[in-house]
Amino acid sequence: MKPILIETSARHIHVTEADLHTLCGKDFKLSPRKELSQPGQYVSDVRLNIVGPKKTLEGVSILGPCRKATQIEVSLTDARSLGVTAPIRESGDITGSSPVTIVGPVGQVVLKEGLIIAKRHIHMVAKDAAEFGVKNGQIVSVKIDSAERSLIFGDVVVRVREDFALAMHIDTDESNAAGLSGVVYGTIVK
Repeated sequence: MKPILIETSARHIHVTEADLHTLCGKDFKLSPRKELSQPGQYVSDVRLNIVGPKKTLEGVSILGPCRKATQIEVSLTDARSLGVTAPIRESGDITGSSPVTIVGPVGQVVLKEGLIIAKRHIHMVAKDAAEFGVKNGQIVSVKIDSAERSLIFGDVVVRVREDFALAMHIDTDESNAAGLSGVVYGTIVK
């Protein structure tokens, strides 16, 4: 079966335009520092602080462009460091998730909900889904071979949309568990 690029997604923040203005100033616009593998997505130059009851995570990147809801994605280790209990969810599913405060250079935003641990997932277009014999929302496993820590990730959700590019996203805890670095590929196991 065709290999899938495995990318490690570090902690990051997605913001609404209104929250961006509160954090960084009226009429502030995000600008790309680095393009990401998903079309139209980028890491911006802006860094913010995430404040939890126990700790502050400093210098966390905003990913652009702005979204309909402000959301923070961290690893389980980050959530524990912050002192919050964050649910494992698909991106965008923030209802009832952890509250947190984001601090920017100009202001702060106190979120009643919005901090999650992103569920591991594979982005693909319909043509990829047909080739792999999977459908949107399906749960699969992905095998990753590494020199000393090969493993199979279970509970991987397939996300199919025509503006995606084929890649699996895992967080830093998951990447470290497999001892991954550099360019890595995996294969779907059914």
